[in-house]
Amino acid sequence: MADKLETRHLSAYFSRTRALHDVSLGVPANRITAIIGPSGCGKSTLVRCLNRMHEVAPGAQVEGEVYLDNENIYAPGVDPVAIRRRIGMVFQKPTPFPTMSVEENVAAGLMLNGVRLTRAERDGVVERSLRQAALWDEVKDRLDRSGMSLSGGQQQRLCVARALAVEPEVLLMDEPCSALDPISTARIEELLLELKKDYTIILVTHNMQQAARTADLTAFLYAGDLVEFGETRQIFTNPNRRETEDYITGRFG
Repeated sequence: MADKLETRHLSAYFSRTRALHDVSLGVPANRITAIIGPSGCGKSTLVRCLNRMHEVAPGAQVEGEVYLDNENIYAPGVDPVAIRRRIGMVFQKPTPFPTMSVEENVAAGLMLNGVRLTRAERDGVVERSLRQAALWDEVKDRLDRSGMSLSGGQQQRLCVARALAVEPEVLLMDEPCSALDPISTARIEELLLELKKDYTIILVTHNMQQAARTADLTAFLYAGDLVEFGETRQIFTNPNRRETEDYITGRFG
């Protein structure tokens, strides 16, 4: 299977501090790839490099290449905004726009990307996105209420719907369940398994059980290095590297 997304010798810096060291990996389409590792190992930096959000930080730099369908997204002339539309992102903390209704939150990505739709087309996108995020039945009668009126788990699914509205090809999830209760976490995990039919998903998580439950592939990062990458079952039951085994079994991290 051809890789949907591939990094080649990817390094990332915050000013003179090197956060990622020469990371090369390939992410296949319609799979969930988990990125695990201790705090500060470069997990979030890696996913932010995958849709060119890392370079937005002051003093941040990227070296190496990232390919989306064999196109280098860091090549001269490539529009970062266009890349971020194709590679969506959901953050650790639910981030509904506080002054917007549920409906407006979903449609916000369309507006930010300059997509012009009729009212009927917009309504259709909002419903489709909320259905994909498994939220439609819970909010269809209160679309005009503030997105902040929803529970934490609902707010995170609203952010997923907002990301899906612009029809990305890849969805980056940076610890999307870390602020959620177990029931909401289970809903998000069910949602991920459903969404991978249509999307390529990269999931940053500090939860070993979550990675084992949801991911097809797992990458283990430590101190900015990619230590091991492979099928999740193999990584968790028969890792090739001692560092991987020590982290998964809780000896450090």
